Amino acid sequence: MLIEIEDKIISSAVFERKFVCDLNACKGACCIEGDAGAPLKEEEVALLNENLEEILPFMREEGITAVKKQGVSYNDIENEPVTSLINNKECVFVHYDANNIAKCAIETAHLAGKISNIKPLSCHLYPIRLKKINDYTAINFDEWKICAPACVCGEKLNVPVYRFLKAPLIRAFGEAFYKEMEIIERELKSLE
Repeated sequence: MLIEIEDKIISSAVFERKFVCDLNACKGACCIEGDAGAPLKEEEVALLNENLEEILPFMREEGITAVKKQGVSYNDIENEPVTSLINNKECVFVHYDANNIAKCAIETAHLAGKISNIKPLSCHLYPIRLKKINDYTAINFDEWKICAPACVCGEKLNVPVYRFLKAPLIRAFGEAFYKEMEIIERELKSLE
């Protein structure tokens, strides 16, 4: 089922499916796996370039080398900007914590107070993916096998995808939009 709010078309899976990241299980695999870098907006590419000197100290040597060769982004097969990759695999901004969990150097720089922008919106919103369709934005749940532990964790905690992603949804679309999502969830539950 699809739900419409303003110019957004939302998959009901965003309300029905449960999801809470379990980094101890997946080790941040979404930053490493895949067939392209993380989707970026043009303004995010500009911010990454503008803040690169502050992000570099949090990056691994492989990522720094790749950025010096390729830049912070490239255009994917749809001619959209995405983060550059190391050896066509992991994001150039990946670094690892003491537990070997992939972390984002952009977010780490932000948390350290070095830059004001947080990680790219597409990363912040994951497992929600946005797609422009004419004048609409489609909001879909992206099911990926590496996130199976997050689905199990979400089921245990009974947290719908959209609730897990409250902060990035508000970042993307505002408080009023998120409040509409809460109303829709209540309406969907009343139909059960």
